[in-house]
Amino acid sequence: MQGIRNIRIGGFFARQSFLFWRWTHISTELIINERIRDREVRVIGEDGAQLGIMPTERALQLAVDAGLDLVKIVPRAVPPVCKLMDYDKHRFEQAKREKEIRKNQKTITMKEVQLSATIEENDIQVKARNAVRFLKAGDKVKVTIRFRGRQITHSEIGYKVMREFAERISDVAVIERMPNLEGRHMIMILVPRTEKDKPAKQDKQDKQDKDTQPQGLQA
Repeated sequence: MQGIRNIRIGGFFARQSFLFWRWTHISTELIINERIRDREVRVIGEDGAQLGIMPTERALQLAVDAGLDLVKIVPRAVPPVCKLMDYDKHRFEQAKREKEIRKNQKTITMKEVQLSATIEENDIQVKARNAVRFLKAGDKVKVTIRFRGRQITHSEIGYKVMREFAERISDVAVIERMPNLEGRHMIMILVPRTEKDKPAKQDKQDKQDKDTQPQGLQA
């Protein structure tokens, strides 16, 4: 009896898993051809032309005659809106677009660099190199200082450390969030510097360098 009971329980969970899989997959697909159960539909041609409202049977015949599929694209309209199209081609192109979007998407992560109000020069150099590495990889950097004991009464020291740290790596970093005190923690967010973030003083220096070039060397 125990074995039969286990089989029944296993069968129940198997059915539930199948139904969940079927719902998650079919619900994301469009209803096409004979699966369309509505009595009448509004039809759009392959070229976008409005073909009007007609019985579903007639719409299916139009699709067959054109060698296309009848695809329900607006199921909640009254009557539902269907379009004549090559559904396999539509799915292929959609998958191709989604793949291209995923390819162009870059996941930005938040890395953390921890400083202290009394950090030594050697330590801050190491932290700066780590921050530069993170930023060049396209990640954001969360810079934090945790004040211990009575250090919290001299938070201006933390602001000074944060400003100097940001200036130290300003060639690759831009401050997205200025240093802000939250409880015993001070937090600053840095993001990678882009071409449009190029400092104005650097633009001015580039112009000066160009102006001082010999006339024959200027492009």
